[in-house]
Amino acid sequence: MRMKNKYRKPTTLRCNAGTRCSFPVMVWSLVGCLLMLHLYSLVCRKHGVGGEIQMRKDHHHPLFHELEEVEEEDIRIPPPKGKRSPRAAKRRPKRPTTLIEEFLDESSQLRHVFFPDEKTAIHPMKDATNESFYYYPGRIWLDTDGNPIQAHGGGILYDEKSRKYYWYGEFKDGPTYHAHKKAAARVDIIGVGCYSSKDLWTWKHEGIVLVAEETDETHDLHKSNVLERPKVIYNEKTGKYVMWMHVDDANYTKASVGIAVSDSPTGPFDYLYSKRPHGFDSRDMTIFKDDDGVAYLIYSSEDNSELHVGPLNPDYLDVTRVMRTILVGQHREAPAVFKYQGTYYMITSGCTGWAPNEALAHASESILGPWETMGNPCIGGNKVFRQTTFFAQSTFVLPLPGLPGSFIFMADRWNPADLRDSRYVWLPLTVGGAADRPLDYNFGFPLWSRVSIYWHKRWRLPYTWKEKNQ
Repeated sequence: MRMKNKYRKPTTLRCNAGTRCSFPVMVWSLVGCLLMLHLYSLVCRKHGVGGEIQMRKDHHHPLFHELEEVEEEDIRIPPPKGKRSPRAAKRRPKRPTTLIEEFLDESSQLRHVFFPDEKTAIHPMKDATNESFYYYPGRIWLDTDGNPIQAHGGGILYDEKSRKYYWYGEFKDGPTYHAHKKAAARVDIIGVGCYSSKDLWTWKHEGIVLVAEETDETHDLHKSNVLERPKVIYNEKTGKYVMWMHVDDANYTKASVGIAVSDSPTGPFDYLYSKRPHGFDSRDMTIFKDDDGVAYLIYSSEDNSELHVGPLNPDYLDVTRVMRTILVGQHREAPAVFKYQGTYYMITSGCTGWAPNEALAHASESILGPWETMGNPCIGGNKVFRQTTFFAQSTFVLPLPGLPGSFIFMADRWNPADLRDSRYVWLPLTVGGAADRPLDYNFGFPLWSRVSIYWHKRWRLPYTWKEKNQ
């Protein structure tokens, strides 16, 4: 605590009319003016004064009108099976069962809540008209051939040439096993699946566009290794579709990125090489292409204790020497980056293996940082749903053209007992309103807009968007 020096005269300045003004008062008044100017500039940038606020108040906006309604969940934990001896209970009290434990328990009576069976599957080719285009987070999602979509940990590319969306992800249609007793659940590499769509609901399987190596055990993509979180971007200068992914060995000690290229969004992709970017270990990662065509790699590093971000070369086939360290000591992974009105946003998860955990939203004026953490973006469900990202993990955020401030939050609901049966959780995401917590910079004021992900048991995009994109 600062102590006042009673022998020191107060610093004063002579003002008009012979009055005396306190110097600290003038300094803090100046600081206040600067803060007000900064706040005003944030509100006015790009879209004019009150542009975003006016849009948020527009009750005719097709997405905000319905999808910001909050849905709740009331899931009760079933009583334990069998009777327990009172004497045994006194010796070793049983730990109360939590919803997370029930989620991870493949014999749980609540299994059908988190992983509904095939009877409830989303089948775009058979659903009645009044059920068309509805997303049901957690249900089995079938492609146009009637098979479950296999695109886990993936991302979406919109291709201007074909005017189609391409969804790339891990094709996990194999048995789940453990390489050894303490190893995490895994499936052998099969490859990267690709699906195409014009409406983001009906998906055609385009095949496995990057195939695993069956015989060469020294190859990065040998089936015994790890391929995760593939993301594809298009390079206008070279005309190539470039895929980045996390490649690893079965014990997660390689910790590298892999790069592949193709002349077509539907492949086949030619695998080029792997490396540790900037000389650091790399695990969960993503690629973000900015408005000016510069692409960036964002990855978890230093044993997942921090994130690194840096630009790619103009051909997108390697990183440059530029790299910044962000979210130091926060232990975040599964980054999903997007941009709105000049601000960069990112959703991340905690590091708890296959177990779900709390998502956090982050924001920055520069993709290279500094990044500020704004709090949990999840709204609705119940407390446990919000603390577990609706029992899912972030993988990608897809902007919706024609709907400013509207996005689809893409996440995976991992099933560690049977990874091929992991589900997709797609939910509406909006940007606007005050953030939850004071931030580290900007004198502690939450100047960024809030990121909100709304829980819905069932939802769909507005007809106006669907008509424009068919």
